[in-house]
Amino acid sequence: MILFISDLHLSPRSPGATCLFLRFLAGRARQADALYILGDLFEVWIGDDDIDDPYHAQIVAALRAASDAGVKIYFQHGNRDFLLGEGFAAASGVRLLPDPCDLQLPEWSFVLSHGDALCLDDTAYQAFRARVRTPEWQARMLGRPRFLRRLVARWMRWRSRSRQQAMNPPYSDLQGAATDDFLRDHAYATFIHGHTHRPATHDHIVDGIHVERWVLADWHEERGECLVWDGATLAREAVLPENRP
Repeated sequence: MILFISDLHLSPRSPGATCLFLRFLAGRARQADALYILGDLFEVWIGDDDIDDPYHAQIVAALRAASDAGVKIYFQHGNRDFLLGEGFAAASGVRLLPDPCDLQLPEWSFVLSHGDALCLDDTAYQAFRARVRTPEWQARMLGRPRFLRRLVARWMRWRSRSRQQAMNPPYSDLQGAATDDFLRDHAYATFIHGHTHRPATHDHIVDGIHVERWVLADWHEERGECLVWDGATLAREAVLPENRP
């Protein structure tokens, strides 16, 4: 069994979602062979030297415990935690994945992505993404003191929230033609992604071939969601607090 999640946006300001994730790692996730986290695990990540922060340390410890228990955990960068690196991976036991990533299973083929690279109609975001994903920009950022990186991250989050409030809906969707080209380039594999906060299953007809696109749900204080592959089918499964049915 394989589980897929994304867009948890964990931070000290989301205690409910944090508790859901910690219980998920200690419970449901332990029943899986693999867990794929397709970006935006954290609301913001300023560098792997922030692992010693008490809040981050508990997340790292929970991931390590699940990994040590036999769950293979894979992580793909999102637009909030693209500075997460090998230091975090080594401490937590997760394996970093490229974006996109082809997942070839005996039963089926998938292509995994955070999804933001295909939101091409948001030209301002794409320009920002191109800039901050360069090794030069990241090296400059990571070379700054942590307190300064926190200030920069806070400003970036304020700017992002301001943009989202001005947009309707607040998150851009994937561009249709680019998505069809993407599916074609990845041999019409079933596409799983997050980022847009619009959980749904879309049917694409590309070159006469039916291809499914599954959009993962974002997590909230009282509810999360995982996508479950049981070897034959995909199904959505709610992640709820212990005191809720």
